Amino acid sequence: MRQSAFPVAVQENVKLAPYTTLAIGGEARFFAEVADESQVANALNFAEARSLPVFVLGGGSNLVVADTGFPGIIIRIALRGVKTKKSGIIEAAAGEDWDAFVCRCVEHGLAGIECLSGIPGTVGGAPVQNVGAYGQEAAESIVAVRALDRNTKQPVELSNKDCAFAYRTSIFNSSAKDRYIILAVSYHLHAGAPPRIQYPDLMRHFADRTPAPGIAEVRDAVMQIRAQKSMIIRQDDPNAKSAGSFFKNPLVPAPIAGQAEEAARLRGTLGKGEIMPRYPMADGSVKLSAAWLIEHAGFRKGYSRGRVAISNRHALALINLGGATAEELLGLMHDIQSGVQGMFGIQLVPEPVFVGFES
Repeated sequence: MRQSAFPVAVQENVKLAPYTTLAIGGEARFFAEVADESQVANALNFAEARSLPVFVLGGGSNLVVADTGFPGIIIRIALRGVKTKKSGIIEAAAGEDWDAFVCRCVEHGLAGIECLSGIPGTVGGAPVQNVGAYGQEAAESIVAVRALDRNTKQPVELSNKDCAFAYRTSIFNSSAKDRYIILAVSYHLHAGAPPRIQYPDLMRHFADRTPAPGIAEVRDAVMQIRAQKSMIIRQDDPNAKSAGSFFKNPLVPAPIAGQAEEAARLRGTLGKGEIMPRYPMADGSVKLSAAWLIEHAGFRKGYSRGRVAISNRHALALINLGGATAEELLGLMHDIQSGVQGMFGIQLVPEPVFVGFES
């Protein structure tokens, strides 16, 4: 990749809490915001010359930063631009706001990501954990990811297959973690196609609706539902200072799901005739509801532990009540994990990326 005519500006000792939706965390030793692809390589060269660890920051919506901060350089991706590559193929730069991109596509009548409305973060963050909501996943529409290969300092184009997408997973957070820096993402969207309405919340919202809603109406419904759960970042909402869903829905073998349900019956958590929410997957595994497990392990909405709490609107969201530390947040996380493990024998796995913590 060519060197930029404008060397990247590097700041020192930058507070990271304002760059995260949790508003938690210490300082970055160095911080560079890059608005040009070539500046990404420049920032990496700066890090290599000083043997610094690197972390790539997008919207900060799925992030927990240690109280001690980060000893290396934070590279914040601020690349902008959206363009139509060919009919139905839309490429967006990694620094574009995700929801603004979804809104733009919906306004142009392009279906495929309407159920992913309201998710905070950037376009570049969507492929990393294969964001999904209300019956839709980013991977269903992603055609290619343009990325900088840190091994060669050259841009590469990775196909959907190359990215090895799975539930909340891709090569970017698993097998090739820390190898690629996402620069842009291309989506194949469909003009005039019907919206996705298969998630229970949406099905209830549009029950007995005639005629069928369009994608704009589905986006509006998703935004309303997310707002009711404080899953849209708003400064005036005390429940919204979170990292979104903090735990993944567990994917377990069917016998393990059966054992968890039996444990619930033995403890009286499930009444006669009641069943534990479970969703069979194509590979034979079963997806369980992390929110249900958390609440039925005794951690109700609004449960607090000092300056951190579970949102009183959404059992999966851990929130900063004001002035909280990462240590306090992790304390609540461990309490919940321990409670669910003890009650159901299920290990909850956190969704956010943890930055600055000792491995």
